[in-house]
Amino acid sequence: MTELAAVKAALRTQAVETPSWAYGNSGTRFKVFAQTGVPRDPFEKLDDAAKVHEFTGAAPTVALHIPWDRVDDYAALAAHAEKRGVRIGAINSNTFQDDDYKLGSVCHPDAVVRRKAVDHLLECVDIMDATGSRDLKLWFADGTNYPGQDDIRSRQDRLTEGLAEVYERLGEGQRMLLEYKLFEPAFYTTDVPDWGTAYAHCLKLGEKAQVVVDTGHHAPGTNIEFIVATLLREGKLGGFDFNSRFYADDDLMVGAADPFQLFRIMYEVVRGGGFTSDVAFMLDQCHNIEAKIPAIIRSVMNVQEATAKALLVDGSALAAAQGSGDVLEANAVLMDAYDTDVRPLLREVREESGLDPEPLKAYRSCGWAEKVVAERVGGRQAGWGA
Repeated sequence: MTELAAVKAALRTQAVETPSWAYGNSGTRFKVFAQTGVPRDPFEKLDDAAKVHEFTGAAPTVALHIPWDRVDDYAALAAHAEKRGVRIGAINSNTFQDDDYKLGSVCHPDAVVRRKAVDHLLECVDIMDATGSRDLKLWFADGTNYPGQDDIRSRQDRLTEGLAEVYERLGEGQRMLLEYKLFEPAFYTTDVPDWGTAYAHCLKLGEKAQVVVDTGHHAPGTNIEFIVATLLREGKLGGFDFNSRFYADDDLMVGAADPFQLFRIMYEVVRGGGFTSDVAFMLDQCHNIEAKIPAIIRSVMNVQEATAKALLVDGSALAAAQGSGDVLEANAVLMDAYDTDVRPLLREVREESGLDPEPLKAYRSCGWAEKVVAERVGGRQAGWGA
């Protein structure tokens, strides 16, 4: 197989999971701007997700968020997904919107509230059983706003206890993916603020627990690719939540703010074997002013382009330059790959896979946007609860 053929073959295997909540109305803490044709329930979200997969060929799974995507029959929801040509992906928990969680969830000082939070996480595992999902994705808003508000070490003990109970409930082939976030909504301490804290908890839990890297959850200037390389080296990188940030957790389209950073991250994924392992490539984005489906298609394409460039890095030339200490040449090897226009290559890959070479144009001409605007009248539009 030629080098180019190998790159094409790798690209054809790439899968990017789309988030159900990105198809609904979303916004900032100030305003949610409603759009016409937005799904009214999880079934319609899956219908929209199926269109993304239809035109990209690279988005076969859809992450759910509970309770935003709660239904009476999860097996029926999974069957609906299969009928549309997609599958249910990660199940995301929600321990941050109930009034009881004002002082935390699994780290709350009150055992009654902790019990409620853990029971919700166990419910999410039940949903995984019903949908055939592999991953339970956990993000906790737990933390404190003021020095002395609570005992930092005790909160870590509570977190350990809660995670251990949920970990023991996981079935064969299921995983727990622990996400971290620098700050927000807690501003003094966050109980899982960084990759080191998440890694420490996952290491203690066992092989089924792995770390999720949300690309928007870091301080300015953080070298995310170093984190990715380290977690891959330790076998603890479970997945990504892809998005872009300018200032905080902006949740903008992946690759929009810094496409070079996305390339550097994907290079470390390729270099560390993450592209052919169980690393989950997921989107976690907030499309509050742009049209939902085209934005998600564009995001999938952005990930594909960064991946294609990463796959084109000349590993032998790079190793030779690094080994000889030729700093400029080593950097030039990376930059040559990054500067390559990979859009023609990806058009070829799509055509060879029986897809339209231009996913966005194909979607815009298919009539789906006009169809859902006409049909989705009445009921309550889905949203993330702001």
